[in-house]
Amino acid sequence: MFNVSREFAPPFALIAPFFVIGSIFYMVATFLLPMFGADASHFDISVVGWAHLFLLGFVMMVIFGAMAQLVPVVLEVGHFSVDFYYIIWPLLAIGTILMVIGFWLAPGVLPYGGMMVLISMLIFLADTIMTLRKVEHISLTVKTIAATNGFLLLGILVGFAMALGIGAGVGIDVNKWLNAHIVLVLGGYVSLTIIGMSLILLPMFGLSHGFDERPINMSFKVMVGGVLAYLAGTVIDSQVVRFLAMLTMLGAMGLYLWQIWLIYKTRARKENDIWFRSMVVGYGSLAFSLPLGLLASLGAPENIGMTAAWFLVMGFFTFLISGHLYKIIPFLVWFERYSPLVGKQKVPMLADMYPKKMADYQFWFSAAGVVIAGIGLLFQSDMMFKAGAAFVAVGAVFLVISVNWMMKFGKQ
Repeated sequence: MFNVSREFAPPFALIAPFFVIGSIFYMVATFLLPMFGADASHFDISVVGWAHLFLLGFVMMVIFGAMAQLVPVVLEVGHFSVDFYYIIWPLLAIGTILMVIGFWLAPGVLPYGGMMVLISMLIFLADTIMTLRKVEHISLTVKTIAATNGFLLLGILVGFAMALGIGAGVGIDVNKWLNAHIVLVLGGYVSLTIIGMSLILLPMFGLSHGFDERPINMSFKVMVGGVLAYLAGTVIDSQVVRFLAMLTMLGAMGLYLWQIWLIYKTRARKENDIWFRSMVVGYGSLAFSLPLGLLASLGAPENIGMTAAWFLVMGFFTFLISGHLYKIIPFLVWFERYSPLVGKQKVPMLADMYPKKMADYQFWFSAAGVVIAGIGLLFQSDMMFKAGAAFVAVGAVFLVISVNWMMKFGKQ
């Protein structure tokens, strides 16, 4: 368990907006899903706009908020400048909205939104890098934080260059660099961040210990190699190198799944709460998406690749994030409002600080929606995809309600 102290922990008021705004972006993104058909392609500009709304507004927003708390706790050093986070979320939120407007309505707005997103992420990177300089013990988590920051920097620079290409006519081959941008952000930043933090969060919440850590260490090295290889393949425009790099990254995620199984087998906490069930759906979605991703790499039709992306993003990323929100937010609220009262009066248990019925509704609607919509994409059935999307949207409403409920717990 972490040695959490008020010296390192940032104020709750700093972190709360990331989770609240992130959940709202998620809800809005799910409401917009029915505008797409089951035959959508990742090259469609409307799909690209939605992906930025979802990934920047929800995934990145929540990850940045979580990292604001986890980085000083894991590294056991204070932020270089914790006040930077008061600037990050407004810039990221406004920049995301402008980018979506640029993709969907007014391409000329795209560079301005891209610039705001770029600045917000550069501020995040600056604080993280300066914080890392104070670290003495180099663990796997420290290595992943360092690597992910490098990949995020490359990813946002490539993305900003493409935004200039679309919105300002700067000469860049968007089709050539789009997949590299996706790999740098989703593989190099999001996936590696999950890999690094899993070694901290999963054993802590599942009370696991004594497991072999070699698979996750190997997964980290293989994923870094795969992302670098894909970038090199894009630079030299080699389809063979990009294909081998995709296989490498799929192998890295396979190793990661092996590690998750080892952690699961050694867990002492057997309670099947909302967090555990979310992890089951999340990792189940990842396991399902990997063979589909392999088929897509081998030249399978677009619907195979889109289905793999759906289960990766809406199944794996979303359920890992939403499941951890039910752990992280109650802890932050408890630490802010109740830790000073320990030993002086009765304080609530963390298990009592999330709305169980609303969380259950969120879980079941979201899980059913992901499966139904995924089947719709796989078999190109508009009816099934839109039905699943409707279920996901209902689940998103319950997530927003749950986040708001947890944030207000015990507030006078």
